[in-house]
Amino acid sequence: MTGPGDRLLAEVAWLDRTRLFLIVFASLVATAAGLLLPGALAAAVDAAVSGRPSWPEVLWLLTLGAAEILADVFGGIWSIKVTSSGTAWLRRKLTDRLFALGTRSPFAEGDAISRLTSDCTGAGAIASIVIQLCTAVLISGGAITLLALLDWRLAVVFLGSIPFALLLARTHLKHTADDVLTYQQVSGEIAARLLDAVGGLRTIAAAGIADRESDRVLRPLPELSGAGRGMWRTQARMVWRSSLLIPAVEICALAAAGFGVLQGRLSIGDVLATLGYVALGMAMITRIPLLTTLARARSCGERLAEVFGTPVPEPGTKRPRNGQGTVELHQVTVAGALEELDLTVLGGTYLAVVGRSGSGKSVLVEVLGGLRPPDRGQVLLDGVALDQLRTEELRAVVGYAFERPALLGATVADAVGYGSWAGDGAVEDACRRAQVHDVVVRLPHGYHTPLTETPLSGGEAQRLGLARAIVHNPKVLILDDATASLDTVTEAAVEQAIESALPGRTRVVVTHRATTAARADLVAWLEDGRVRAVAPHRALMREPGYRAVFTEDDS
Repeated sequence: MTGPGDRLLAEVAWLDRTRLFLIVFASLVATAAGLLLPGALAAAVDAAVSGRPSWPEVLWLLTLGAAEILADVFGGIWSIKVTSSGTAWLRRKLTDRLFALGTRSPFAEGDAISRLTSDCTGAGAIASIVIQLCTAVLISGGAITLLALLDWRLAVVFLGSIPFALLLARTHLKHTADDVLTYQQVSGEIAARLLDAVGGLRTIAAAGIADRESDRVLRPLPELSGAGRGMWRTQARMVWRSSLLIPAVEICALAAAGFGVLQGRLSIGDVLATLGYVALGMAMITRIPLLTTLARARSCGERLAEVFGTPVPEPGTKRPRNGQGTVELHQVTVAGALEELDLTVLGGTYLAVVGRSGSGKSVLVEVLGGLRPPDRGQVLLDGVALDQLRTEELRAVVGYAFERPALLGATVADAVGYGSWAGDGAVEDACRRAQVHDVVVRLPHGYHTPLTETPLSGGEAQRLGLARAIVHNPKVLILDDATASLDTVTEAAVEQAIESALPGRTRVVVTHRATTAARADLVAWLEDGRVRAVAPHRALMREPGYRAVFTEDDS
C-alpha cells in the first residue's frame, strides 16, 4: 500500500521523462549485451579449441563488450542528471513550502535543514535506484532462462537457490526500514539542537555551560547509535549469508556442468557460459544493498511528504484600505502566550508595549503585524482582516525591526533594501534616519561593502535592521526591542528622525526602558498574556506593579 511518501517519490521519478526513458533504454541495452556475453565467450572458446577460424566469434564478443560499456557509461551520466534535477526540484518545492508555512512551521530550523539537504538527496535518487533493482531482476530472470536453454538441469540446480535469495532479501528489507527511518528522524533532531547551540555560542560560553549544552545536543545520540548499529548488523548478516550462498550456487552449477561435459551434452565453452550465467543470475543477491538505499529513499520521501502535508494558510486576496494605520485585535488567543486579548491602536499612535519576561510582548507584535496568525480571534488593519490581505501588500504597509536582525543580501545596500524595490537614494535616506549612515560610509566600499567583510556591533546591526524596516515608508512600524542595543541618546535621536521623516505613522515599540515608554503616546502593559492597562506612562507609573516591570529589567 502506497502512502504520501511513495506518491511523492513516483512524482519525482516522472519529472524528467525523456532522460528516464533514455536510462531505461541504456539499461536494456546493457542487460541484453551482458546476457549475450557468456554465450559469445563460449562460442569463441569452442571455435579456438576446435581449431576453426574464430574471428567472427571474437568480433561479436568485442562488439557486445563495447555495447555494454557504452550503455553503462551513458546510463550513468543520464542517471546523475535525473538524480540532480529531481533533488533540485524537491529542494525548490520544499523551500517554497517552508516559506509558505512561515512562523507557523512546526519544523525546527535544524530539522528543516536536514530535510532540505540529506532527505532531498536521498529521495531524488529514487529513479536510479528502482531502475537498478529492476535491471537486476531482469538480468537474473534472463540468466536463468539462458541456463535452461543451455541445459535444463543447470536451471533446476540454480532455481534451488531462489527461495534462499528471496528470504535473504525480505529479511534484509524488513529489518532495515525501521532503522533507516529512525536514523533520519534522530539526525534531524540533533541537527536542530546543534543549530540552536551554534546560534547561542557566546551566551553558552559566558554562562560556562558548554558541557551541559553539549549533553543536551547529544542526548539523542544513543538512539541514533542504536539505529546505526541496527543497520550495520542487518548489512553484516546479509553480507556473510550472501558470501556463502553465491559460491555454493556456483559450485553446484559447475558440478552439474562438469557432468554435462562428461556425458557429452556440454562443451568446454558451455562450462564458461554456465559460470557467466550463474554470476549474472546472482545479480539480485549482489544488489541487495540497494534495498537499504531504497528503504532510505522511502524514509526520505515520508519525511518530505510530512512537510508537504502540513496545511498552509490560504493567501489573502484583498488590498489594504487608504486608512491611517489603525490596528485592532479582537479576542486574540495564541496558545501559551496570549489569552482573549483586545487592543486598539489608532492610526498615528506611538504605542509602547511593556511587561515582564514571558508576558507575551513579542507574540503580541508578531500577531499585530501579521507575522503569526492567532489561534483564535481577529486582527484588523484599517478595518480589513490581516489574513485577507495579499502578503506582498501587507509587507509593504507594515515594517518590522527586531532585536537581533538577520541581515540578508550580498552587500550592505542589499541588506537595507531587502524585500523592497528601494534604490540607492532611498537606502541611504533610511540609513540616515536610523543614524547608521556615518558607520556605513566609513566601510571600505561604503554601501557596496560585502556583508561578510562588514564587522558590526550589536547596535550597528540593529540600526541597519531599523533602516530596512523604514526604507519603504510603511504605514505601521513595529519595533520588537529593535533599539535595545542603542544608548538612550542614540535611541532618542533615532526616534526623532523617524518621527520627522515618517509623520503620522503608527508605531508599536516593545521596550524594557522607562525612558522609551515615557516618550510614547500610550503604553500597553501586558501581564500573563493579557492587557492589564492602556494609558500614558505617567499615569501607569502610579501602579507599583508597573514600576516593578522596569525595576526588574534594570536589575
